[in-house]
Amino acid sequence: MACRLADSSFQFMGPRQTPSRSHRFTPHNSTGICYLKWGSLLRRGFKHQQGLISTRRTKSVQAVATPVAPSSSESADYRKQLSESYGFRQIGEPLPENVTLKDIVNTLPKEVFDIDDVKAWKTVLVSASSYALGLFMISKAPWYLLPLAWAWTGTAVTGFFVIGHDCAHKSFTRNKLVEDIVGTLAFLPLIYPYEPWRFKHDRHHAKTNMLSEDTAWLPVCREEFDSSPVLRKALIYAYGPFRPWMSIAHWLKCHFNLKTFRPNQVKRVKISLACVFAFIAIGWPLIVYKTGIVGWIKFWLMPWLGYHFWMSTFTMVHHTAPHIPFKSSDEWNAAQAQLNGTVHCNYPNWIEILCHDINVHIPHHISTKIPSYNLRAAHQSLQENWGKYLNEATWNWRLMKTVMTVCHVYHKEQNYIAFDKLVPEESQPITFLKKVMPDYA
Repeated sequence: MACRLADSSFQFMGPRQTPSRSHRFTPHNSTGICYLKWGSLLRRGFKHQQGLISTRRTKSVQAVATPVAPSSSESADYRKQLSESYGFRQIGEPLPENVTLKDIVNTLPKEVFDIDDVKAWKTVLVSASSYALGLFMISKAPWYLLPLAWAWTGTAVTGFFVIGHDCAHKSFTRNKLVEDIVGTLAFLPLIYPYEPWRFKHDRHHAKTNMLSEDTAWLPVCREEFDSSPVLRKALIYAYGPFRPWMSIAHWLKCHFNLKTFRPNQVKRVKISLACVFAFIAIGWPLIVYKTGIVGWIKFWLMPWLGYHFWMSTFTMVHHTAPHIPFKSSDEWNAAQAQLNGTVHCNYPNWIEILCHDINVHIPHHISTKIPSYNLRAAHQSLQENWGKYLNEATWNWRLMKTVMTVCHVYHKEQNYIAFDKLVPEESQPITFLKKVMPDYA
């Protein structure tokens, strides 16, 4: 679902030219004259909130294309309004183009890169004990409390994914063989093949928010959207109401086809696939033998769906917002993509603990060598040195509503166009979400 994206209008307005919000700049073809749609950009930022924040009436004026320093108070006020509209706590300033990723890494304390085996194995203990507790809760809970038990167990097993995630980045322990073994075992309850995921995920970090190259939550391409009525309907559901579970489709599509891997990767991919199929062949029949089909649903399937809810939700919040652009390779800037294009989102403490701070995500994109147990210290350093450039949020319904009802099809100037703006007569699922999802921030 890759599609070519240009800079967002927000970043285009960026650090050099910021016209007054009380005017609309309209197109003109005269040489040396440019008109920027500031008024329309403001309206785009708030329209989906159905009048939550009103905008001023605008009038058309002509602007000479001469670099003018923006008013810092005006720029800050605009970002504050966008933050409120989208459900963010802060939308960061565009990072200057001359800043490199190395510049940012060099500001981090050296101790955040230290691997501590005690802390690493503590995460394993937390995940194993919380998962065991979850299975016990499922076994004892009356039917009306099962959803709570499933929510806990699905979150706990997500912690196994984070452990495998650290192993894949070689930030779990100094022993690389142990990392591969632990990573493979941690992924087995999720029937996720470790090595195929590692290869695909490395590409996500190398090409974060790069068009056609990133492997996570690319915007829908307009040509693809228009190519088939059946596909269009499928995309509307996938990027709308089914979005919190679309990591299942990603899991199926990206990790089991040997043809999508390089020849030097295939051997390791086959080993991981053999482990996953062995778990299915042995583990599933054993569960059914001991508890029956209903037991398989209760003890494995429902927690697995809970894991995919977090997998989908976490990853879409990490890099998806109306103001965050995807860029083609010739425009892409690593520092901007990793710092400006990644979102820090706070979740309730029990989720942060069970998921080992995976949502303290900006430092992880600055350097994958930072272990999960050091991410908070690294984020504090980033706040001190680069705080004005960070995108930060606390999980809320408005944030989710924005992502699920606005961030759909690529548009050159606006980053995204919602499905219901393109095909309102076919976008009942999006209309439904807008009506039923709360708008609390």
